[in-house]
Amino acid sequence: MSLRNTIQEDLTSAMKAKDELRVSTLRMLKAAIMKFEVAGDKKIEADDGQVLKLIEKEVKQRKDSIEAFEKGGKTEMAEKEKKEMEILQKYLPEQMSDEELEKVVTQVISQTGATSKADFGKVMGMVMGQTKGRADGTRVKAIVDQKLN
Repeated sequence: MSLRNTIQEDLTSAMKAKDELRVSTLRMLKAAIMKFEVAGDKKIEADDGQVLKLIEKEVKQRKDSIEAFEKGGKTEMAEKEKKEMEILQKYLPEQMSDEELEKVVTQVISQTGATSKADFGKVMGMVMGQTKGRADGTRVKAIVDQKLN
């Protein structure tokens, strides 16, 4: 079953269970998917890879909102965003551990022969391609920075 269909089924079950937070979060996600599908010249159906990218984008938005709400002292709003983020993260693949991520970064650096900050973009691109949704860009950036210094 596609990720898109899984989200639809989970939305239906959340509606039946009257889980308002889950319903609103999944409706928002479904709307983002539908918006993506009709954005171009012709309507397309989002595949699992595209849906994963949309979920990652929504999770990142939640992280940014949580940070902003906490700085502004709005803890209730931050808590709501955290709960929404947890719901969304259930659809993402399991995140890589720091050790696994370091191995991938080290491997890419040796493959590309990267030696300095000038090779940062090349290394980041390859690592992000290999980790596809299993590692946050911020974590990857920190490890690549550390290894290239």
